[in-house]
Amino acid sequence: MHTPSASHVIASDRRASYVVAPPPAAEGNVYQLSALERVRLVKQGVPARAVQELSLAMGLPRDQFMRAAGLARSTVERKIAARGLLSESESEKMVGISRLIGQIEAMAQPVDADFSAPRWFASWISQPVAALGGLCPQELLGTADGREALSNLLLQMQFGVYA
Repeated sequence: MHTPSASHVIASDRRASYVVAPPPAAEGNVYQLSALERVRLVKQGVPARAVQELSLAMGLPRDQFMRAAGLARSTVERKIAARGLLSESESEKMVGISRLIGQIEAMAQPVDADFSAPRWFASWISQPVAALGGLCPQELLGTADGREALSNLLLQMQFGVYA
């Protein structure tokens, strides 16, 4: 029997109890994490430097990325300088955006090894999308429901099924 350490979480449902290992220290591929691992990552706080790393991977200026993500520039810049953690709300936005990029990577993985999901995502979010009533996806990034709508749209794109 496995005895969980303090860094593990014991979760249970009606059928079983199980141990959830801690998520990776960095964001890694958030798309592959379980819901419980993502919750834990959000609650422990994402390192503020992840904002600059993700904006760099996307090829966007940091202030443009923060505006699209709905992050307060001065607050995040202060946390980056202090090598601090993002708040739960800020972390939730970063995890949500990272999850969308991971979803795109999963869609493209078997097709093109040279594909850059973060750069494709940066380009896609800045263009109006008919399926969103002409909105740019970046207008939806700041809320959980908006990111869910984008995830659903990506699934529709993947399978060629538009509602």
